[in-house]
Amino acid sequence: MDHNLQTSPAGNGAGSGNSGGGRGAGRIKPADKNQISRYPVSFSRVASLFSPHKVSIAVVILLITMSSAISLAQPFLVRGVIDDALPHQNVQLLVWLTLAMVGIAALTSVLGVFQTWRATVMGQRVMHALRVKLFTHMQKQSLGFFTRTRGGEVQSRLINDISGMQSVVTTTATGIASNVTTVVGTAIAMIALSPQLSLLSLIVLPPSIYLSRKVALLRRDITEEQQIEVAALHAQVEESLSVSGARLSKTLGTAPRDAANFAQRSESLVGLEVRSQLAGRWRMATMSIVFAAIPAAIYLVAGLPVTRDGMTIGTLVAFTGLQAAIFRPIMGLLNVGVQWVSAMAFFSRIFEYLDLTPDIPEPAKPVYADPETARGEVRFENVSFAYPRSKKGEASGKGQASGDSAEAYTLQGVNLVLTPGTTTAVIGATGSGKSTLGSLVPRLNEVTQGRLLIDGVDVRDISGQNLSSLVGVVSQETYLLHTSIRANLLLAKPDASEVELWEALTAARVADTVRGLPDGLDTVVGARGHRFSGGEQQRLAIARTILRNPRILILDEATSALDNSTEAEVQAAIDHLAVGRTTLTIAHRLSTIQNADVVVRLDGGRIVEQGSPAQVLAAA
Repeated sequence: MDHNLQTSPAGNGAGSGNSGGGRGAGRIKPADKNQISRYPVSFSRVASLFSPHKVSIAVVILLITMSSAISLAQPFLVRGVIDDALPHQNVQLLVWLTLAMVGIAALTSVLGVFQTWRATVMGQRVMHALRVKLFTHMQKQSLGFFTRTRGGEVQSRLINDISGMQSVVTTTATGIASNVTTVVGTAIAMIALSPQLSLLSLIVLPPSIYLSRKVALLRRDITEEQQIEVAALHAQVEESLSVSGARLSKTLGTAPRDAANFAQRSESLVGLEVRSQLAGRWRMATMSIVFAAIPAAIYLVAGLPVTRDGMTIGTLVAFTGLQAAIFRPIMGLLNVGVQWVSAMAFFSRIFEYLDLTPDIPEPAKPVYADPETARGEVRFENVSFAYPRSKKGEASGKGQASGDSAEAYTLQGVNLVLTPGTTTAVIGATGSGKSTLGSLVPRLNEVTQGRLLIDGVDVRDISGQNLSSLVGVVSQETYLLHTSIRANLLLAKPDASEVELWEALTAARVADTVRGLPDGLDTVVGARGHRFSGGEQQRLAIARTILRNPRILILDEATSALDNSTEAEVQAAIDHLAVGRTTLTIAHRLSTIQNADVVVRLDGGRIVEQGSPAQVLAAA
């Protein structure tokens, strides 16, 4: 699949947001049709999601049928009250009929509760299984996938599309079953009450349904415009009122401009809401006349000499109630086509991601490397690497796009051995391949040619979980979750004791800072750790890596963004962390390489010099 095609904003793609079934009359969205044509989904695959819930489906259908059938008795009870019980002052019959009316209402309500419960539980179970499956599958994707895919797209499919699918399961599907049984049952009851008045319904119902759909179409179009504006408003709030956005606004002085843009978008929402409320008012007025005319026409026909024979007041009242009740389910059935396309668009988007083949697959038969006994030797054997380049417009849905070709090699023919327990520094100009070389060891990128071995085992034969226990990474860009310091540290070692946490913080030269905080380890670090300085964030990340205790350490320009004094503090923490480990340092400053055992200089993806720090610096 060509991930350059992922251009729809989160929550605004095909089948996302409020485009699900059960939202009233409408037309098929072009985006939904395009999604299905681009990535078709078979009905059997959708049905397989519900195969474990056959009993629940049967129970729900049974409850719907029973509820619809029982509720149809109400008009006949009303006719009995009006035609028999009241005229003849039959109190006993009146009591039984009214009790039956209340009993039927209670029974249908109870059945409705059970139906909703079973349908909701079933829908939630299907959603849960699909959500977990998709989340787990996304975790298997390479780092390259997330750099190629537009931000928010994964979240949109994982949250919006699966939530939209819930409405398909719990609302649309049950609504279709309910509408079919209601329409069929009501039509039979109407014919049983009065065949003549039933013929009249064939004349007055079509214009009513037509006008209703017209009004719904107008309002849907305006609603889509509202969704676009609301999405833009949310995007501006997220961009402007985040930590980074607020900093950018204050430093560039864009606050008045941002406020003006926000006010403009908010003003447009005012206009759209007014249009939405006024949309089709004249049609609504016409519909009101039609609805008033329907019972009037029934009363007129019922009073004509041709039809009044055998027509009782009770029959007339019961029939009028049935005709009013049949309108809504017919409207629901007219939308089945739209709901079906919207539903399949949801499934198409979800399955499209489920069918992605990871760029970096897990080994079929992984070789276990024990972190406790690992020596930590890293060997590059004639390693070359090129980032994949996809042809735009070709999406196979099976990982990378069909017809992928490679760009120029970022690394070529690298032969390098990292001796256990030593530090190797890699230097070179920007774009020489330093960071790419470091990314191959934890398998964030996959070797294109050659082999990369850890203690004689190809990294492609080691599971990702196992590899993460062998290789630790400290990069220039730290990432701290918006939670407590304790929770961030426990990511590395969930069962770490309080003593171990403080030992790691002490080794990372940040324990005194944490002790000075009012909440200590329970201090919330803030969004992306912005409550702390860059140096403090780095040292917290180092403490986390110390807890992980990897045998091999990759330092990707970990101090390049720090000032000299802060760099010295962080470097001291790094030096402590590197003791006894095999360390690969991606160097940016000369101070970083002075204590290295070996220095390697890259140029154009090739090793051009290798030796002690003094030798390489002298040659440069």
